[in-house]
Amino acid sequence: MTAPKSGDPLEGWPSRGRIAELILRPRPHRDTFEGWQHYRLTRAELVPPPQLTPRQWSTLADARRFDYDTFRRLTNVNLPLQQTPMAAKVTRLIKRRLHGNALKQDDPTLAGVMVSGFGHYGKTATVSAVCAAFEDSWLQLHDFLNPAAVPGTADLHAPVVYVSTPVTATPKSTCAAILRFFGADMRASATLPRLVQMVADSLRDHGVRALVLDDISRLRMHRADDQDVLDLIRAFMSLNVTLILTGVNIPGTGLLREAKWSAKQRQWVMPPLETSRVNGLELTQTEHRFELVEMDRFRYTTSDQIQAFLAHLHGVEAHLRLLKAKPRMLTGGTMPEYLMRRTGGVVGLLGRLIEDGCQEAMDNGREMLDESLLDEIVVRRDDPDLAPDELDPQAPPEPAARPARQRRSRGRNTVFDDHGPQAATESAG
Repeated sequence: MTAPKSGDPLEGWPSRGRIAELILRPRPHRDTFEGWQHYRLTRAELVPPPQLTPRQWSTLADARRFDYDTFRRLTNVNLPLQQTPMAAKVTRLIKRRLHGNALKQDDPTLAGVMVSGFGHYGKTATVSAVCAAFEDSWLQLHDFLNPAAVPGTADLHAPVVYVSTPVTATPKSTCAAILRFFGADMRASATLPRLVQMVADSLRDHGVRALVLDDISRLRMHRADDQDVLDLIRAFMSLNVTLILTGVNIPGTGLLREAKWSAKQRQWVMPPLETSRVNGLELTQTEHRFELVEMDRFRYTTSDQIQAFLAHLHGVEAHLRLLKAKPRMLTGGTMPEYLMRRTGGVVGLLGRLIEDGCQEAMDNGREMLDESLLDEIVVRRDDPDLAPDELDPQAPPEPAARPARQRRSRGRNTVFDDHGPQAATESAG
């Protein structure tokens, strides 16, 4: 959007009260019903302000100028979620699985999805966006009413439940996290079978179609409790909900310690678990498998990869609001190669570098991004594809290894040694 050539350059733009509302309004976490609904309803609400030139900006009154700069900062640090090729692959799979499972009628268990990737790859943002869009369409399909509502009740209608896996997960704490999403009244003395039954009742009564368990890589399979949690999660597959699990490097955490890559199916295949019972609860169809999809980063080798990265930068470029921003500020010259080199194509690190750069550009008055300014922004990049001697030169050096302690060799017992006749004569004398 460009500013009008005459009159107030911010005519029709939101007032200070609206700006304050966007900045100061509470943002509950997504792992509650109120928090998830807040995210779903406001995820595309932020619209960038008009792009002003330095001359137009100088004509604003002081109060209006302050409002405009505040909104520019808000815009520059909230980059839009774009459909990258990596996210598109994850989106297609989850969308297909959600809509397919939601329309199934007599399937006793529903297949789930696992989304893996390293940190800052955009797993949570992508999964949340797909699930929010699914909830929008599901509510519209049923006129915003719960098709499975029990007559005479007024239960919340929650087609999607978002839960963060507890740090020290147990079957009880996992059930409690799901129940807290609905604000359910739980007793500390409740037994595990009672909690599992409460979860099953809540998922049914609230019309849940998808259950998202984020940070699933917190589970470590060397702990018995974590193995029970994984079995419990698989038991939820028989509750007519689609399970979507996200985590960092799921194949490398031991969570899928027996998973193997199928070249024929072009996906990770997880064989059934050895255990068949969970705290006395019989599992049904444990042979069902999750589909594991990897969330990748941008690459810069082929022409298609380069064009995808440039398209992403163009989308970011159009969103930024800097007074002296030049055309193709992020996509021209050597800037794409520079950004790829600095961030390794990781979406989260790229966003952080640009966001911090915009704040620095506004603070020092340069009002534009270039390589010299971004050189001042420190971003740590842990690239799993690089060898140890190719790590980011900006990363702090690893602490020197403590030298190994030399083990003192144990002396030989010489009590029964024969030292010859001379030693025997001396000892007798």
